[in-house]
Amino acid sequence: MLFDERPKESKEDLYDREGEMEELKRAIDRPLVVLRGIRRIGKTSVLKVSLKGLDHPCVIMDARGLKTNYGRRELYSMFARALSSSGDKLRGLISSVRGIKVLGYEVELSWTGKNYLSLVDLFDNLNRRKVVIAIDEAQNLRGPLSKEVLDAMAHAYDYDRNLTFILTGSEVGFLYDFMGVEDSESPLYGRSFHEVVLDRFNESQSREFLLSGFRQAGLSVKASLIDEAVRELDGIPGWLTFFGNSCLDGRCDVMEIKRRAVNVAIKELGNLLKGRTARYKHVLKAIAQGRRSWSSVKDYMEEKERSTISSSVFHNLIRNLEMMSIVKDYEFLDPIYEEASKTLRG
Repeated sequence: MLFDERPKESKEDLYDREGEMEELKRAIDRPLVVLRGIRRIGKTSVLKVSLKGLDHPCVIMDARGLKTNYGRRELYSMFARALSSSGDKLRGLISSVRGIKVLGYEVELSWTGKNYLSLVDLFDNLNRRKVVIAIDEAQNLRGPLSKEVLDAMAHAYDYDRNLTFILTGSEVGFLYDFMGVEDSESPLYGRSFHEVVLDRFNESQSREFLLSGFRQAGLSVKASLIDEAVRELDGIPGWLTFFGNSCLDGRCDVMEIKRRAVNVAIKELGNLLKGRTARYKHVLKAIAQGRRSWSSVKDYMEEKERSTISSSVFHNLIRNLEMMSIVKDYEFLDPIYEEASKTLRG
C-alpha cells in the first residue's frame, strides 16, 4: 500500500524510486556505499526493497536506538538482532564460530571473556560468501566505539572482498563525520565509496503519488486539496503519506494535517536538540522568522541573549545544524521543520 506509513518492503508499495534502486543494486559489488537523504525521504524503504530481491544474504541493522555513549553491549546487541533477522542464509556461516551462539532463530554474540568475538572476526567469517551489511542511520555509531567499528570496516574493505557495506544517513554531515571523510586519522580516510542520493519528489511526482495512493484505496479527493497538499508538503514522501492516511481516515483538511505534522516535528526537534544549549533553538527560530544571513541571525541571537556571541561559537552552531541536515545556507530543508521551529522556546 502506497500510504503505508511503515518502511516499504515490496516494490509494488514503493512509488517512483526505480532509478535509485537500480543504482543501489549496481553498486552491490562495491565495498562501501552511502545512501543519503533528509528525514522522511524514504531511505529505509529504498534500502529494504532493493535488498529484498538479491540472492545473497543481507544483514540490516538499525542504529537509531543507539545512545550517544553506547557501550559494547548495545553495539553487539544491534549486530545480534540483525543477524537473527537475516533468516537461514547465514546460519551455516556463523553457527560454528567461536563467540557466536545460534539458538533457533536467535543469534547471540559474545563481546567479552574467553569467547570474545571481535568485529574483524565476525566480518572475516561472513566473508566466506557474498554478504551485504547495511546500517540504517549510521551516523549514530559516532561515540566511544566508533574507531573500533571503523577499524573493522577498513579491514573488511581491504581484505573481505565478498562484503559490501551500505550506510544510510539523514544527518549527512554527522554521517560523513563518523566515516572520517575529511579526517586523515580515520581508518576509512581516502577509501572511495559510491553515493546514492534520494531527493524529494517534484510537483508532478508528488501529485501522481497522491493520486495513485487514493486510486489504490478507492477514494476520490478534490484536485484542489491535492494541489494544496503538494504546495505545503514540498515533495517529502513521509509527509505526503501522512496527508494520504489522514484523508483515508476522513480528515482531509490540509492545514489541520499540516498542524499535526508540525506537532510531530516539534517532538523530533526536541529529541535532536536534547542536551544542546538553548542557542540552537535561537538560531532555528531566527531562520524560521526569515533571517537569511550570518549577520542577521547573529544579531537576533545577541538581541535575544543581550550579550555578544563570538564568531567561532556562532559558526559551530550553524555548522552543527547543517550537519544534522536541518538547515543549509540559512534555509530549512523541510518546511514542516521550519514551522515547528517558529514555536521553539529558548
